[in-house]
Amino acid sequence: MNRLAGVTSPYLLQHADNPVDWWPWGQDAFEEARRRNVPVLLSVGYSACHWCHVMAHESFEDELTAAYMNEHFVNVKVDREERPDVDAVYMEAVQAATGQGGWPMTVFLTGDAEPFYFGTYFPPEPRHGMPSFMQVLEGVRAAWTGRPEEVAEVARRIVGDLAGRQLDYGKATPPGPEELAGALLGLTREYDSVRGGFGGAPKFPPSMVLEFLLRHHARTGSEGALQMAAETCEAMARGGIYDQLGGGFARYSVDREWVVPHFEKMLYDNALLCRAYAHLWRATGSDLARRVALETADFMVRELRTEQGGFASALDADSADPATGKNVEGAYYAWTPAQFAEVLGADDGALAQAYFGVTEEGTFEHGTSVLQLPKDGPAPDAERVAGIKERLLAARAQRPAPGRDDKVVAAWNGLAVAALAECGAYFDRPDLVERATEAADLLVRVHMDGAARLARTSRDGRVGPHAGVLEDYGDVAEGFMTLASVTGEGVWLEFAGFLVDLVLARFAAEDGSLYDTAHDAEQLIRRPQDPTDTAAPSGWTAAAGALLSYAAHTGSEPHRTAAERALGVVQALGPRAPRFIGHGLAVAEALVDGPREVAVVGRPEDPALAVLHRTALLGTAPGAVVAAGPALGADGTGAEFPLLAGREPVDGLPTAYVCRHFVCARPTTEPGELERQLGPDRP
Repeated sequence: MNRLAGVTSPYLLQHADNPVDWWPWGQDAFEEARRRNVPVLLSVGYSACHWCHVMAHESFEDELTAAYMNEHFVNVKVDREERPDVDAVYMEAVQAATGQGGWPMTVFLTGDAEPFYFGTYFPPEPRHGMPSFMQVLEGVRAAWTGRPEEVAEVARRIVGDLAGRQLDYGKATPPGPEELAGALLGLTREYDSVRGGFGGAPKFPPSMVLEFLLRHHARTGSEGALQMAAETCEAMARGGIYDQLGGGFARYSVDREWVVPHFEKMLYDNALLCRAYAHLWRATGSDLARRVALETADFMVRELRTEQGGFASALDADSADPATGKNVEGAYYAWTPAQFAEVLGADDGALAQAYFGVTEEGTFEHGTSVLQLPKDGPAPDAERVAGIKERLLAARAQRPAPGRDDKVVAAWNGLAVAALAECGAYFDRPDLVERATEAADLLVRVHMDGAARLARTSRDGRVGPHAGVLEDYGDVAEGFMTLASVTGEGVWLEFAGFLVDLVLARFAAEDGSLYDTAHDAEQLIRRPQDPTDTAAPSGWTAAAGALLSYAAHTGSEPHRTAAERALGVVQALGPRAPRFIGHGLAVAEALVDGPREVAVVGRPEDPALAVLHRTALLGTAPGAVVAAGPALGADGTGAEFPLLAGREPVDGLPTAYVCRHFVCARPTTEPGELERQLGPDRP
């Protein structure tokens, strides 16, 4: 019997009609494996994963393969986005055993959840040196029944090796200017000065590294840091990884030039990049950065927002090819010259072909091209380009759309709240602030219980069964504090305080390090603990950033001390592997700079207060926190923000106070002076 009907994960629901007798992850499945004395086949993936769909179609929908799986295994299906802890533990084992990893992930376990054989995608027949999936199944069964002592020994050894992999945490002291300069030097060595970005193919958007580079420039004036950030952002925005018609970024580029993407669009990528481009505009005034930030924000609202006000996880890479009806990667996004001519006519079609880099040979597959903005392309007037894009977008909307994974993940919605709130404030888009507020409200109403503990996911307003992990607490707290700074509503700071207190109570170790799961979470074969970034900030460094911001808002020494201790891992890893701890480096920049604490007080009805407030939000000081609202008494009575307590307008005018390290600058009523106080320290 397939047991996936009724679950909240869209990925698991995609497999609910398989002939495989799938179980969701849980003790029942392992008890069944022990009762039957068969191994567990663990299959981990996610809904936007192209090769997950391929393996599902080739193997899990095949009656003969399913029958063999059902007879000889207990089959468990996991959505890695819903259970990142399960994914992390077994991916570590896969990478240790094979030197590589990815999804779909296929792991064979004992009835005690101990792994003994690993892989990723297996084809239906032997191919390119890989065994077929059926050969793997037969081989595992033969080993299980014929050599049980050997299987048990392998499993025990693997679990022992994983348990012995202790993180080299280093000293529980944060990095200083010297280590941050060393990290910048390391990034310079890996920088692709021709194409932007870091490393070779496949090339991923370096979202967290971009934030570090912008903060480092803001603190030190490093032109090299700003150049790497600006060039990378322009290269991505001109490339096929960016949707030139609808806005938003794909997961990664399969080539070094950013031309052909892996077409799935993830909420976390777009939230992080939306914020990075907004911060690039804040630093430089770049029109391109402003356009991309707003187009990406509008994409998230238009295509990922759910009826309940949250944001869906992803859009699939695949969609039906109108010509064949078969699901094909990129079918929704790629074009041919003939399709341009059909939609636009000969003249505009020829112009669009040159403008978007569409060729007769194609830049993608089967003569199709992914739209780009080549630097050497024509420069038609903006009105004509807008008309062309509008017609192409309308024509594309008639194509079968990619599927949407509409589960709401707490952490990624926290990232979206922060990005939309800031874009709304920077670009005078109150609608974006409203969308951020609605998403934050959903997180409180649906994901947060009476003890302020977070659930990882929800769908259709129904909370999922799995507990939030560290990244949920860190990213949601960051989103709430950003929303508090933008709206002047201190209740969001209060909610953030509940979350960071739970980080200290439930995720922190005695040495200052942080675990990805809570102390009372389900016990896996290893408690996951990883400070390095993946496609999004690690839970460890996200929580460190939230702790630091909350300390700046409130003056709480325990929270600041916890942030400093957690950043010790950045001192250890930053100079050696800066690409993989970018968010930690960005948080460390804020710590070295202060962070600065900005209180803006005045009568809410005074327009000058809004001007000072926006000036404060546009300050580039790394990680600065902003509180704005009416003046309050010295005892803080009625204060929504601790930073406002005791602050008074000067001469009855809205006034800004900038402080750090227990020292405050002269209060100012002038936006220009406030901008100077939030600028770099250098002469």
